[in-house]
Amino acid sequence: MNDICFCHLFIGSQLLILLLTVTEYANHARDNLYEVNLEKYDGIVCVGGDGMFSEVLHGLIGRVQKDADVDQNNPKVPLSRCNMRIGIIPAGSTDCVCFATVGINDPVTSALHIILGDCQPLDVSSVHHKNMFLKYSVSLLGYGFYGDVLKGSEKNRWLGPARYDFSGFKTFLSHRYYEGTVCFQPAKWAVGSPRDKVCCTFGCYICRQSSKQLEEQQRVKTNGLESNEKENWTVVKGKFMAINAANMSCACPRSPRGLSPAAHLADGTADLILVRKCSRLDFLRHLIRHTTSNNDQFDFPFVDVHRIKSFQFTPKHFDEEDTESTDLGIIGKKNFAQICTDHPSCGCNQLNSVWNCDGETLEQTALEMRVHCQLIKLFARGIEESQKQEDDTNPSRV
Repeated sequence: MNDICFCHLFIGSQLLILLLTVTEYANHARDNLYEVNLEKYDGIVCVGGDGMFSEVLHGLIGRVQKDADVDQNNPKVPLSRCNMRIGIIPAGSTDCVCFATVGINDPVTSALHIILGDCQPLDVSSVHHKNMFLKYSVSLLGYGFYGDVLKGSEKNRWLGPARYDFSGFKTFLSHRYYEGTVCFQPAKWAVGSPRDKVCCTFGCYICRQSSKQLEEQQRVKTNGLESNEKENWTVVKGKFMAINAANMSCACPRSPRGLSPAAHLADGTADLILVRKCSRLDFLRHLIRHTTSNNDQFDFPFVDVHRIKSFQFTPKHFDEEDTESTDLGIIGKKNFAQICTDHPSCGCNQLNSVWNCDGETLEQTALEMRVHCQLIKLFARGIEESQKQEDDTNPSRV
């Protein structure tokens, strides 16, 4: 069980008033937010991990869009911003969102940010499949390696947190790659790039400037002026070990710099990381740089990174009539009766991976993701510059 509470915040001698709700089942927090009168409260505080935060996120955004009569199934519709702030008291296994927005997984530090009423805007990405809304993402949307790791870990939940290490090792040895087409729209207005080594910190200049330019671009579009949005798509086809879209650095205690160290919290963009087919040794070097090295983890010939505002992915083996089948074992019942996917000794291979969306699997492989600038607000202030410098004091070369 996890806790959520709705709060009135008063600084100084005033009293902090809380309404505590203990969740009893999956998506209890999300369902509760659809029913409660939000006008009575100034913020929502959740005690738990990234999964608990995701429930609150979906409940709050869904409620605001419902009240504003916004169709969430339309991937191109602008979403209404949420003015109510969300606080996170970390109590999970990774607490990626808390670590990437505060700089530490410490309940006391997070509580102080809530009491002080700090505010940190945060980008949110919407994920759709054939004009059907699936999920919101604030950290990682990953296909290939990270999707397979998550899917494998679900089969070994009895191992506890160790299941991620076991599944990661097993997935690395399998060395799978997946064919498909990636189409993305570069964020041409954005200040900075994924490889400029400028990290998002408290009072981030890049977030302020990028959001201003994006708002100006949207204002021009609203006034009926011509837009070249349809002409800005870039198409990449190939065999990919991993396709990752990072809204934030995705830093955590095991990976202090994260998947994309220069990704920003509130600039209206995501960093799209394409890892093409490569040798096991090269892929291992790429993974190690996420954890122990200050060297550029994108400095490999098989890795491309782009700062984007939206992207689409279509796998090579995609049946329009069978939108839920991603495993060759399922498709094989129709076309390849003799093929088995659960036993490597059979010589079989997996046609498609699954998506890892903030730690939850999405079976639909053909997806569209779009970034919504500063859609929500957190009780946080970003990572302090001094914290970032302390994290970068022990470089090692791989």
